[in-house]
Amino acid sequence: MTELDVQGLQRRLVEFAAAREWEPYHTPKNLAAALSVEASELLEIFQWLTPEQSARVMEDPGAAHRVRDEVADVLAYLLQFCDVLGVDALSALAEKIDRNELRFPPASGSGSAAGSGSASGPVSD
Repeated sequence: MTELDVQGLQRRLVEFAAAREWEPYHTPKNLAAALSVEASELLEIFQWLTPEQSARVMEDPGAAHRVRDEVADVLAYLLQFCDVLGVDALSALAEKIDRNELRFPPASGSGSAAGSGSASGPVSD
């Protein structure tokens, strides 16, 4: 595989799990739980850092390696979860962005999330 793509990565994950006979354990509940655990492990890296330290975390090779590993784990479980439930992750994200563009029109120059009605980010519910 010369180009990385979502479907290709999902196929590799399915084949990896199948070769180890892990499919019975890859239920939506188990995959959602594993996704949550891995997201928490990513959060743990940043837990006690100041905002300034967190912005520079990739400058430390050891921390950068941990971040990349946890990002990979989160993405792997998310892709497996989507595969099991038949969710097209990229389409779901595009649809969510479309809805949020309607729900949260551009701010009038303040640059602050305070007036948006949500401090939880661009794709929050």
